[in-house]
Amino acid sequence: MYGKVSKQIPVTWLHQVLGREVKVIDLQPVGGGSINEAYKLNTTAGTFFLKKNRAPIAATMFATEARGLALLSGHSEFTVPRVIGRYDDGANAYLLLEYINSAARAPGYWRQLGLKLAGLHRHTATSFGLDHDNYIGSLPQPNRQATDWPTFFAGQRIEPLLQMAFDRHLIDRTFKQTVASLLPRLAALMPVEPPALLHGDLWSGNLMVDESGSPCLVDPAVYYGHREMDIAFSHLFGGFSDEFYQVYQEELPMVPGFAERLDLYNLYPLFVHLILFGTGYLGQIKAIIHRFA
Repeated sequence: MYGKVSKQIPVTWLHQVLGREVKVIDLQPVGGGSINEAYKLNTTAGTFFLKKNRAPIAATMFATEARGLALLSGHSEFTVPRVIGRYDDGANAYLLLEYINSAARAPGYWRQLGLKLAGLHRHTATSFGLDHDNYIGSLPQPNRQATDWPTFFAGQRIEPLLQMAFDRHLIDRTFKQTVASLLPRLAALMPVEPPALLHGDLWSGNLMVDESGSPCLVDPAVYYGHREMDIAFSHLFGGFSDEFYQVYQEELPMVPGFAERLDLYNLYPLFVHLILFGTGYLGQIKAIIHRFA
């Protein structure tokens, strides 16, 4: 078993990052992701979570994921997997993380999530964006900094994906122009707030339960943005308790009218899904655009 499994991973690298010689016991595929291969790696030094990807961008993708996890860990009270090491052998890139043993949700799990997300969003910066670009899924996520949110949202979130969707023949020129005509109106539609540190890809698949039953965040696409982005994203595919929203609202109240603005923010993840997964998401995008434009 050891010989067969060890051919799938760079064992010498494991020795280096773990600081001692280890033997691989087994490598179990973990489902749930559509971008990377993911494994539960059992070794004589413990159990770890291993991501593997052979795409040309994988090494950069894993590097920015590691930076994102460090930002979440350093500026929130969430459980976040510790980054143990990265490796690129030219054919494959690897990211080794702490393995989170999941348990049942503890009483007060959703309350914890509301409080801790509000705490994350209180961490601010002087500009919207980030000092480096990263990824959302496997798509590049540009983060060129801007002093106001509508400029950042239009220029760094919607316009690049709008052009990409057009170039890939997912939308026509007329619809592209219709979306572009909406962007100058964003300043009148979105409330002014300071930049907040965001998870950036806050759907239920990136929310786990740690071994104590508390919320754990994984797979971030971090940047400093409008905090309503994270809340809107959490609504897109569901899976979040009403208690979470109530606690967040008590802790860090939303500007009135969020329910009417929610769909505007979700244009970004919907365009991401349109490009990654196809035109099944185009109807939602068109409905939002025609409602506001």
